[in-house]
Amino acid sequence: MDRRTILVTGANGFVGSALCRQLALLDCLAPRAAVRGAARGPAEVPTVTVGDLAASTDWSAALAGVDTVVHTAARVHVMKETAVDSLAEFRRVNVEGTLSLARQAVAAGVRRFIFISSVKVNGEVSHPGHPLSADDAQMPLDAYGISKHEAEQALWQLAVSMAIEVVVIRPVLVYGPGVKANFNSMMRWVARGVPLPLGAVDNRRSLVSVDNLVDLVITCIDHPQARNQTFMASDGDDISLSQLLRALGRALGRPARLLPVPPAILQGAATLLGRHDLAQRLLGSLQVDIAKNQRLLGWQPPFTLQQGLNDTARSFLENQRT
Repeated sequence: MDRRTILVTGANGFVGSALCRQLALLDCLAPRAAVRGAARGPAEVPTVTVGDLAASTDWSAALAGVDTVVHTAARVHVMKETAVDSLAEFRRVNVEGTLSLARQAVAAGVRRFIFISSVKVNGEVSHPGHPLSADDAQMPLDAYGISKHEAEQALWQLAVSMAIEVVVIRPVLVYGPGVKANFNSMMRWVARGVPLPLGAVDNRRSLVSVDNLVDLVITCIDHPQARNQTFMASDGDDISLSQLLRALGRALGRPARLLPVPPAILQGAATLLGRHDLAQRLLGSLQVDIAKNQRLLGWQPPFTLQQGLNDTARSFLENQRT
């Protein structure tokens, strides 16, 4: 039986590499990794080198014979922004680059285009009892979220006018073995026994393990009900920041040292230091509703939150020993 080719952009990234590895295990799908410049894709997957994600990039070699594109490549959060106009730079990559790829995919006869977007399209916060859903009004606030929202809108216009199916997936914070950035920092703090003033934080955050996200993406490659739909991605089990740190402590074998500082004091200190954005991420709630996934796709997260945290902690500890 011929295997249908799935092009994965950003294949050397956290999500893209995990997706390629899982696709390589399937009999009916053949992943092709698209990477930038001298970057390397997963060893198990044929790789094609393309330029930066931009309007001028030529994707013809990468798209030849492709059935479905899973577009994970993007300009993501930049810790030390150097662009004079950050929104313009996000738009150049995430909007113009994405739309150029999608148009070339149409010309190449690609059947389905799966766009990995972000919960930031919905906004930065959810209110108690009202998790964000895929069909809620969009309220992006930062440059990254605005660019993802605009890319989604451009893709929907393309789906109406061209012969291609579009699927949008908006993940919350993605974690898993090899995760970097803030999640990795949290594990370092807990593993080192650093006292953290977060024991009284009782917010609610949705997370998604990379394995659950990959499973949802693979479901959307073929499912007929995924056509021209938007889905949120989470583990389906929300947790407070203090609960998350304690769960990580158990997984790391090092109980988290949490001090019960009232959140109002933390909020005030963050405001004085000009770190309102950090306070929002630590203290605010951001829950999503994935009921639509079950209703249309029959999809539920195959891995629990605790399983995901255990796998992440195990990988962290192994890397610490090497």
